[in-house]
Amino acid sequence: MTAPFTSLTQFQATLAKAPQANQTALQGAKDRNGQLTKPPGALGRLEDLAIWYASWRGSDRPAINTPQVIVFAANHGVCAQGVSAFPPEVTVQMVANFEHGGAAINQLCKTFGAKLDVHALDLDNPTVDFTTGPAMTEDEVVAALQAGWNAVDPAADVIVTGEMGIGNTTSAAAIATALFGGDAAGWTGRGTGVDDAGLARKIDAVTRGIAANHQAITDPLQVLRCLGGRELAAMAGAIAAARAHGIPVILDGFICTAAAATLHAVHPGALDHTVAGHLSAEGAHADLLAKLGKEPLLNLGLRLGEGSGAALAIGVLQAAVACHSGMATFAEAGVAGA
Repeated sequence: MTAPFTSLTQFQATLAKAPQANQTALQGAKDRNGQLTKPPGALGRLEDLAIWYASWRGSDRPAINTPQVIVFAANHGVCAQGVSAFPPEVTVQMVANFEHGGAAINQLCKTFGAKLDVHALDLDNPTVDFTTGPAMTEDEVVAALQAGWNAVDPAADVIVTGEMGIGNTTSAAAIATALFGGDAAGWTGRGTGVDDAGLARKIDAVTRGIAANHQAITDPLQVLRCLGGRELAAMAGAIAAARAHGIPVILDGFICTAAAATLHAVHPGALDHTVAGHLSAEGAHADLLAKLGKEPLLNLGLRLGEGSGAALAIGVLQAAVACHSGMATFAEAGVAGA
Protein backbone atom coordinates (compact mmCIF):
# COMPACT_ATOMS: atom_id res chain seq x y z
CA MET A 1 0.00 0.00 0.00
CA THR A 2 1.50 3.32 -1.10
CA ALA A 3 1.71 5.92 1.65
CA PRO A 4 -1.68 7.68 1.83
CA PHE A 5 -0.22 11.08 2.75
CA THR A 6 1.78 13.81 1.10
CA SER A 7 2.14 16.22 4.03
CA LEU A 8 2.63 16.13 7.79
CA THR A 9 -0.98 17.22 8.24
CA GLN A 10 -2.18 14.25 6.21
CA PHE A 11 0.17 11.92 8.08
CA GLN A 12 -1.30 13.10 11.37
CA ALA A 13 -4.80 12.43 10.02
CA THR A 14 -3.67 8.96 8.96
CA LEU A 15 -2.53 8.23 12.51
CA ALA A 16 -5.92 9.34 13.83
CA LYS A 17 -7.67 6.83 11.56
CA ALA A 18 -5.47 3.86 12.50
CA PRO A 19 -7.34 0.58 13.12
CA GLN A 20 -7.77 -0.83 16.60
CA ALA A 21 -7.15 -4.32 17.98
CA ASN A 22 -9.72 -6.97 17.06
CA GLN A 23 -11.83 -7.44 20.18
CA THR A 24 -13.31 -10.75 19.02
CA ALA A 25 -9.86 -12.23 18.52
CA LEU A 26 -8.74 -10.76 21.84
CA GLN A 27 -11.55 -12.45 23.74
CA GLY A 28 -11.10 -15.68 21.82
CA ALA A 29 -7.39 -15.74 22.65
CA LYS A 30 -8.13 -15.09 26.32
CA ASP A 31 -10.66 -17.92 26.34
CA ARG A 32 -8.24 -20.31 24.64
CA ASN A 33 -5.44 -19.36 27.02
CA GLY A 34 -7.67 -20.26 29.94
CA GLN A 35 -8.20 -23.78 28.56
CA LEU A 36 -4.60 -24.73 27.74
CA THR A 37 -2.89 -27.60 29.56
CA LYS A 38 -1.07 -25.55 32.18
CA PRO A 39 -1.85 -23.88 35.48
CA PRO A 40 -3.35 -20.39 35.06
CA GLY A 41 -0.60 -17.83 34.47
CA ALA A 42 2.14 -20.45 34.40
CA LEU A 43 3.71 -19.00 31.25
CA GLY A 44 3.83 -15.50 32.71
CA ARG A 45 4.32 -12.69 30.20
CA LEU A 46 4.29 -15.16 27.32
CA GLU A 47 0.55 -15.51 27.83
CA ASP A 48 -0.09 -11.76 27.71
CA LEU A 49 2.21 -11.45 24.71
CA ALA A 50 0.38 -14.14 22.75
CA ILE A 51 -3.02 -12.64 23.53
CA TRP A 52 -1.80 -9.18 22.50
CA TYR A 53 -0.41 -10.58 19.25
CA ALA A 54 -3.63 -12.45 18.51
CA SER A 55 -5.69 -9.29 18.93
CA TRP A 56 -3.70 -7.44 16.29
CA ARG A 57 -3.65 -10.36 13.85
CA GLY A 58 -7.40 -10.91 14.14
CA SER A 59 -7.09 -14.59 15.03
CA ASP A 60 -7.45 -16.36 18.37
CA ARG A 61 -4.92 -18.97 17.21
CA PRO A 62 -2.30 -17.06 15.19
CA ALA A 63 1.06 -18.12 13.79
CA ILE A 64 4.28 -16.29 12.97
CA ASN A 65 5.72 -17.32 9.62
CA THR A 66 6.97 -14.16 7.89
CA PRO A 67 8.83 -11.72 10.16
CA GLN A 68 10.30 -8.67 8.44
CA VAL A 69 13.24 -6.64 9.72
CA ILE A 70 13.74 -3.28 8.02
CA VAL A 71 16.95 -1.33 8.54
CA PHE A 72 16.99 2.31 7.45
CA ALA A 73 20.28 4.17 7.04
CA ALA A 74 20.91 7.91 6.81
CA ASN A 75 23.50 10.55 7.63
CA HIS A 76 23.29 13.46 10.06
CA GLY A 77 24.65 16.99 9.72
CA VAL A 78 25.05 17.24 13.49
CA CYS A 79 28.11 15.01 13.14
CA ALA A 80 29.95 18.25 12.36
CA GLN A 81 29.75 18.93 16.11
CA GLY A 82 32.03 15.96 16.94
CA VAL A 83 29.26 13.92 18.55
CA SER A 84 30.36 10.44 17.43
CA ALA A 85 33.36 8.21 17.91
CA PHE A 86 33.09 7.21 14.23
CA PRO A 87 33.09 9.26 11.03
CA PRO A 88 29.94 9.53 8.84
CA GLU A 89 31.58 7.31 6.21
CA VAL A 90 30.86 4.34 8.45
CA THR A 91 27.15 4.57 7.59
CA VAL A 92 27.86 3.77 3.94
CA GLN A 93 30.33 1.05 4.89
CA MET A 94 27.86 -0.63 7.26
CA VAL A 95 25.11 -0.57 4.63
CA ALA A 96 27.46 -2.55 2.40
CA ASN A 97 28.09 -4.95 5.29
CA PHE A 98 24.33 -5.46 5.73
CA GLU A 99 23.93 -6.10 2.03
CA HIS A 100 26.73 -8.69 2.07
CA GLY A 101 25.37 -10.49 5.13
CA GLY A 102 28.20 -9.62 7.48
CA ALA A 103 26.47 -7.75 10.30
CA ALA A 104 24.95 -8.96 13.55
CA ILE A 105 21.46 -8.20 12.26
CA ASN A 106 22.01 -10.58 9.33
CA GLN A 107 22.80 -13.43 11.71
CA LEU A 108 19.80 -12.70 13.93
CA CYS A 109 17.46 -12.58 10.96
CA LYS A 110 18.75 -15.94 9.78
CA THR A 111 18.32 -17.39 13.25
CA PHE A 112 14.65 -16.41 13.52
CA GLY A 113 13.64 -16.76 9.88
CA ALA A 114 13.15 -13.05 9.26
CA LYS A 115 13.44 -11.31 5.92
CA LEU A 116 15.91 -8.42 6.08
CA ASP A 117 15.39 -5.33 3.94
CA VAL A 118 17.92 -2.49 3.97
CA HIS A 119 17.00 1.01 2.77
CA ALA A 120 19.73 3.62 2.37
CA LEU A 121 18.12 7.07 2.45
CA ASP A 122 20.00 9.71 0.47
CA LEU A 123 23.33 8.96 2.13
CA ASP A 124 25.16 11.55 0.05
CA ASN A 125 22.89 14.28 1.41
CA PRO A 126 23.11 14.50 5.21
CA THR A 127 20.45 16.36 7.13
CA VAL A 128 21.21 19.93 8.14
CA ASP A 129 23.10 20.32 11.41
CA PHE A 130 20.17 20.89 13.75
CA THR A 131 22.21 23.16 16.01
CA THR A 132 21.80 25.76 13.24
CA GLY A 133 18.13 25.15 12.36
CA PRO A 134 15.71 22.45 11.20
CA ALA A 135 17.34 19.17 10.18
CA MET A 136 14.85 18.61 7.34
CA THR A 137 12.34 20.48 5.24
CA GLU A 138 8.75 19.25 5.32
CA ASP A 139 9.21 17.64 1.90
CA GLU A 140 12.27 15.77 3.17
CA VAL A 141 10.66 14.44 6.34
CA VAL A 142 7.49 13.45 4.46
CA ALA A 143 9.62 11.61 1.88
CA ALA A 144 11.34 9.71 4.70
CA LEU A 145 8.01 8.86 6.34
CA GLN A 146 6.76 7.61 2.98
CA ALA A 147 9.90 5.53 2.46
CA GLY A 148 9.27 3.85 5.80
CA TRP A 149 5.58 3.31 5.09
CA ASN A 150 6.26 1.79 1.67
CA ALA A 151 9.01 -0.49 3.02
CA VAL A 152 6.55 -2.58 5.06
CA ASP A 153 5.58 -5.86 3.43
CA PRO A 154 1.82 -6.33 3.88
CA ALA A 155 2.43 -10.10 3.99
CA ALA A 156 4.67 -9.80 7.06
CA ASP A 157 3.27 -10.99 10.38
CA VAL A 158 5.65 -9.08 12.66
CA ILE A 159 7.82 -6.03 11.93
CA VAL A 160 11.11 -4.86 13.41
CA THR A 161 12.53 -1.48 12.45
CA GLY A 162 16.25 -0.85 12.83
CA GLU A 163 18.65 1.91 11.91
CA MET A 164 22.18 2.82 10.94
CA GLY A 165 23.32 6.42 11.04
CA ILE A 166 26.40 7.92 12.63
CA GLY A 167 25.20 10.69 14.96
CA ASN A 168 21.70 9.36 15.43
CA THR A 169 21.86 8.89 19.21
CA THR A 170 22.34 12.66 19.39
CA SER A 171 19.25 13.14 17.25
CA ALA A 172 17.28 10.68 19.40
CA ALA A 173 18.36 12.47 22.58
CA ALA A 174 17.24 15.80 21.14
CA ILE A 175 13.84 14.34 20.23
CA ALA A 176 13.39 12.87 23.71
CA THR A 177 14.35 16.17 25.34
CA ALA A 178 11.95 18.10 23.12
CA LEU A 179 9.05 15.69 23.69
CA PHE A 180 9.42 15.06 27.41
CA GLY A 181 11.40 17.98 28.79
CA GLY A 182 14.14 17.89 31.35
CA ASP A 183 17.84 18.53 31.07
CA ALA A 184 19.58 17.50 27.84
CA ALA A 185 22.20 15.69 29.94
CA GLY A 186 19.54 13.35 31.28
CA TRP A 187 18.60 12.15 27.80
CA THR A 188 22.06 12.08 26.22
CA GLY A 189 24.31 9.03 26.43
CA ARG A 190 27.60 7.83 25.02
CA GLY A 191 26.14 6.21 21.91
CA THR A 192 29.02 4.70 19.97
CA GLY A 193 31.20 5.03 23.05
CA VAL A 194 32.37 8.63 23.05
CA ASP A 195 34.70 9.77 25.80
CA ASP A 196 33.84 12.44 28.36
CA ALA A 197 34.72 15.25 25.97
CA GLY A 198 32.59 13.70 23.26
CA LEU A 199 29.67 13.31 25.66
CA ALA A 200 29.97 16.98 26.60
CA ARG A 201 29.85 17.89 22.90
CA LYS A 202 26.72 15.76 22.46
CA ILE A 203 24.96 17.39 25.41
CA ASP A 204 25.91 20.82 24.09
CA ALA A 205 24.65 19.94 20.61
CA VAL A 206 21.31 18.76 21.99
CA THR A 207 20.97 21.90 24.11
CA ARG A 208 21.76 24.18 21.16
CA GLY A 209 19.53 22.15 18.87
CA ILE A 210 16.56 22.63 21.18
CA ALA A 211 17.25 26.36 21.33
CA ALA A 212 17.67 26.67 17.57
CA ASN A 213 14.37 24.88 16.96
CA HIS A 214 12.32 26.15 19.88
CA GLN A 215 9.35 26.79 17.59
CA ALA A 216 9.02 23.03 17.00
CA ILE A 217 8.74 21.87 20.59
CA THR A 218 4.94 21.98 20.82
CA ASP A 219 4.34 19.83 17.69
CA PRO A 220 5.70 16.26 17.80
CA LEU A 221 5.92 15.90 14.02
CA GLN A 222 7.81 19.19 13.81
CA VAL A 223 10.13 17.81 16.49
CA LEU A 224 10.78 14.84 14.18
CA ARG A 225 11.40 17.19 11.24
CA CYS A 226 13.63 19.65 13.04
CA LEU A 227 15.65 17.33 15.30
CA GLY A 228 15.34 13.93 13.65
CA GLY A 229 16.96 12.20 10.73
CA ARG A 230 15.70 10.41 7.66
CA GLU A 231 16.11 6.98 9.25
CA LEU A 232 14.20 8.02 12.38
CA ALA A 233 11.36 9.39 10.27
CA ALA A 234 11.37 6.24 8.15
CA MET A 235 11.07 4.08 11.26
CA ALA A 236 8.10 6.17 12.39
CA GLY A 237 6.52 5.75 8.96
CA ALA A 238 7.05 1.99 9.01
CA ILE A 239 5.58 1.65 12.51
CA ALA A 240 2.51 3.59 11.37
CA ALA A 241 2.18 1.48 8.23
CA ALA A 242 2.38 -1.74 10.22
CA ARG A 243 -0.58 -0.52 12.27
CA ALA A 244 -2.56 0.13 9.08
CA HIS A 245 -1.81 -3.43 7.93
CA GLY A 246 -2.62 -4.99 11.31
CA ILE A 247 0.99 -6.11 11.82
CA PRO A 248 2.44 -6.08 15.36
CA VAL A 249 5.78 -4.30 15.82
CA ILE A 250 8.72 -5.04 18.12
CA LEU A 251 10.52 -1.82 19.01
CA ASP A 252 14.31 -1.78 19.17
CA GLY A 253 16.51 0.43 21.33
CA PHE A 254 16.82 4.10 22.20
CA ILE A 255 16.84 5.49 18.66
CA CYS A 256 13.89 3.43 17.45
CA THR A 257 11.97 4.23 20.63
CA ALA A 258 12.60 7.95 20.21
CA ALA A 259 11.24 7.78 16.67
CA ALA A 260 8.19 5.86 17.90
CA ALA A 261 7.70 8.39 20.71
CA THR A 262 6.83 11.06 18.17
CA LEU A 263 3.83 8.95 17.13
CA HIS A 264 2.82 8.46 20.76
CA ALA A 265 3.05 12.21 21.32
CA VAL A 266 0.63 12.79 18.42
CA HIS A 267 -1.83 10.06 19.51
CA PRO A 268 -1.22 8.25 22.83
CA GLY A 269 -2.67 4.99 21.43
CA ALA A 270 -0.50 5.05 18.32
CA LEU A 271 1.88 2.44 19.76
CA ASP A 272 -0.69 -0.03 21.10
CA HIS A 273 0.37 -2.50 18.37
CA THR A 274 3.98 -2.41 19.59
CA VAL A 275 6.03 -4.05 22.32
CA ALA A 276 9.51 -3.11 23.52
CA GLY A 277 11.94 -5.79 22.42
CA HIS A 278 14.70 -5.00 24.88
CA LEU A 279 16.24 -2.49 27.25
CA SER A 280 19.27 -0.88 25.67
CA ALA A 281 22.42 -0.07 27.57
CA GLU A 282 22.00 3.52 26.32
CA GLY A 283 21.16 5.09 29.67
CA ALA A 284 18.03 7.07 28.84
CA HIS A 285 16.25 4.17 27.12
CA ALA A 286 14.67 3.02 30.38
CA ASP A 287 13.24 6.49 31.00
CA LEU A 288 11.95 6.69 27.45
CA LEU A 289 10.21 3.31 27.72
CA ALA A 290 8.68 4.40 31.02
CA LYS A 291 7.25 7.49 29.33
CA LEU A 292 5.62 5.20 26.75
CA GLY A 293 4.42 2.65 29.32
CA LYS A 294 6.44 -0.14 27.71
CA GLU A 295 8.12 -2.97 29.64
CA PRO A 296 11.01 -4.52 27.69
CA LEU A 297 11.02 -8.23 26.94
CA LEU A 298 14.81 -8.60 27.24
CA ASN A 299 17.61 -6.88 29.15
CA LEU A 300 20.96 -8.08 27.83
CA GLY A 301 23.05 -4.91 27.81
CA LEU A 302 22.80 -4.47 24.04
CA ARG A 303 23.53 -1.11 22.42
CA LEU A 304 24.31 -2.03 18.82
CA GLY A 305 21.27 -0.70 17.02
CA GLU A 306 20.50 -2.21 13.60
CA GLY A 307 17.26 -3.57 15.06
CA SER A 308 19.34 -6.25 16.78
CA GLY A 309 17.65 -6.28 20.19
CA ALA A 310 14.18 -6.33 18.66
CA ALA A 311 15.22 -9.04 16.21
CA LEU A 312 16.40 -11.15 19.13
CA ALA A 313 13.00 -10.63 20.76
CA ILE A 314 11.32 -12.14 17.70
CA GLY A 315 12.27 -15.46 19.24
CA VAL A 316 10.41 -14.62 22.44
CA LEU A 317 7.30 -13.64 20.50
CA GLN A 318 7.53 -16.77 18.36
CA ALA A 319 7.75 -18.89 21.51
CA ALA A 320 4.74 -17.15 23.05
CA VAL A 321 2.61 -17.62 19.96
CA ALA A 322 3.75 -21.22 19.42
CA CYS A 323 2.77 -22.16 22.96
CA HIS A 324 -0.57 -20.39 22.71
CA SER A 325 -1.56 -21.81 19.33
CA GLY A 326 0.16 -25.18 19.48
CA MET A 327 -0.61 -26.39 23.00
CA ALA A 328 -3.60 -28.65 23.49
CA THR A 329 -6.54 -27.61 25.61
CA PHE A 330 -7.54 -29.79 28.56
CA ALA A 331 -10.43 -31.14 26.50
CA GLU A 332 -8.23 -31.90 23.46
CA ALA A 333 -5.64 -33.68 25.59
CA GLY A 334 -8.14 -35.57 27.71
CA VAL A 335 -6.63 -34.05 30.84
CA ALA A 336 -8.84 -33.13 33.76
CA GLY A 337 -8.91 -29.36 34.19
CA ALA A 338 -8.60 -27.52 37.45
